[in-house]
Amino acid sequence: MRRQGVAFVLGTVSVIAAAASPGTGPPPASDARADTVLALQGRTELPGYTGDFDHFAVDLPGNRLFLAAEDHGTLEVFDLRTGRHLRSVRGFDTPHSIFLVPQTHRLLITDGSDSVKLLDAGSLAPAGTLKLHPGADSIGFDSSSGHLYVVTGGKDVKLKESWLEEIDPVSTRKIGEVHLDAAHVEAMAIEQHGPHLYINVTDKNYVAVIDKSARRIVAQWPIRQARQNALAQLDESSRRLFIVARDPGMFIVLDGDTGVHVASLPAPKRVDAEIFDVANRRVYAPGGEGYIGVYAEVDAGHFAELARVPSSVGAKTAILVPELHRLYVAVSPGEGKSGGAIIWFDVKPVPAS
Repeated sequence: MRRQGVAFVLGTVSVIAAAASPGTGPPPASDARADTVLALQGRTELPGYTGDFDHFAVDLPGNRLFLAAEDHGTLEVFDLRTGRHLRSVRGFDTPHSIFLVPQTHRLLITDGSDSVKLLDAGSLAPAGTLKLHPGADSIGFDSSSGHLYVVTGGKDVKLKESWLEEIDPVSTRKIGEVHLDAAHVEAMAIEQHGPHLYINVTDKNYVAVIDKSARRIVAQWPIRQARQNALAQLDESSRRLFIVARDPGMFIVLDGDTGVHVASLPAPKRVDAEIFDVANRRVYAPGGEGYIGVYAEVDAGHFAELARVPSSVGAKTAILVPELHRLYVAVSPGEGKSGGAIIWFDVKPVPAS
């Protein structure tokens, strides 16, 4: 069986963590071991760029990869399969998140302003705006409703409060909002087959559980294992919520029904994206220190650090394209430096038992 195969592989490289205490976990895996999980395949240099990149999006039918060049103020476009840089699109404040709407052939881009920018997905020409609270940043999509959630407000726009705004990306109509008494709200995980949404309230160190229909907070789950909880992914099948915190770097597993702590393992400190690989029961956490933390879900009660895959300094945001078995990572040049890149890895499947 699949899970038995995972356990067999892990048994050769690391200790499995079940309700591990914060700061504990297996030693880093060797580079040889890392190559059997993610194998580096290519790199595209982006000379002249400064600051950070933010999130990716994929247009699979159009064979395009999009990247928000946050501090450069542009949308970068790449050939999905070759990685070749195709073009740079200007006209944004601080681009963060990108969402492709296939029904209308539009791209929605949050850029820290008071509106979501709309582009024609083919020509990438401006196609309108959707006004929200200022500070539009992180997004999450609910396939059960077809609605998109956008985090707005917060300290980046000098506000002590934030909002989670719900929009219909097809009609570009705002549906409703949830007010959050916090100045720093980060990424979310959304039940695609259930009533809840989980979002990191980072400055107050808890996860807010939101009833999507009622648009209200129904629980607050404190994160005690680390500070600056920022990333979230959800395995609905096992009812496990995966949180990555930054101070110190920690991969934290919670029960998705109760918020009870299940496990903790070391993670990179500078993570800006977290990806759940459903097919391989893995979580990828790219860190700006120069490695990708890879975690295996053995079963609902056992998790392990599978590998620390070398990447590049500043490589802290990523996207998985399951159809290509490929993980793309953006290498941010950071402050005071020039020149970024994208790199990509082949995702190696879990060996059959």
